[in-house]
Amino acid sequence: MDRYTRWNTLLELIRQRGQLGVAEAAAQLQVSEATIRRDFEQLAAQQLIQRTRGGASLGDVSPDLPLRYKTARHSAQKRRIGAAAARLVHPGMVVALGGGTTTTEAALALAARPELGGEPDSPQLTVVTNALNIANELLLRSRIKIVVAGGVLRPRSYELVGPLGSALLREITLDLVLLGVDGIDPRLGAAAHHEGEAAMHRLMVERARRVVILADASKLGESAFAQVCPARQVDTLITDTGADPALVAEFRAVGVEVITA
Repeated sequence: MDRYTRWNTLLELIRQRGQLGVAEAAAQLQVSEATIRRDFEQLAAQQLIQRTRGGASLGDVSPDLPLRYKTARHSAQKRRIGAAAARLVHPGMVVALGGGTTTTEAALALAARPELGGEPDSPQLTVVTNALNIANELLLRSRIKIVVAGGVLRPRSYELVGPLGSALLREITLDLVLLGVDGIDPRLGAAAHHEGEAAMHRLMVERARRVVILADASKLGESAFAQVCPARQVDTLITDTGADPALVAEFRAVGVEVITA
């Protein structure tokens, strides 16, 4: 296990449990306690955790992991989910993409489709996003029209949030919105850890004809602080083949189409 994968695993364990001891972490990751101590010191130096006696905790640190540390988690599943989402997109559509690692995979899959960039006999795809990294990926790789919702930048997710972007979103109509979430539950709906991101995504949902949630199996049945939308507003959920069949059945029972990739 390389250092960044190990850091990602440690951050996820601390997020789930609130605190983690050195000995427990070493046993879980099958490395030495000295390695875990170095990892904790380096993560604390980046203000991602707080050191405690014999371990580490979240303390006052946000439970939302920085995007750069989320990238390695369930990467193969996210690529498949992103590719499946991109197949729902057709030339001439206006599509919104929220921030996150899975929606970034969807953006990369869109950029790989030259027919979406606008040809003499094909209307141009328009992508609306509040994520600077997604806008950059599309700008570098395609001729898709890109509209960026303004706001205040959240360094953890590269997303712009706040009233500046909200004003733009209230004035447009979307054919499709592709959203990543921190959790989605048949009863509690889709949610995010950060209220500003949730508010931006909620506006996208309100302005879209079709709402598609992209979530790997680890997000199903989970909840987070701020609701994005209730399950009844979700038209389609794209997840991976590791999804719990019982949870999939619950989503379908409340009217959500479920696609596994």
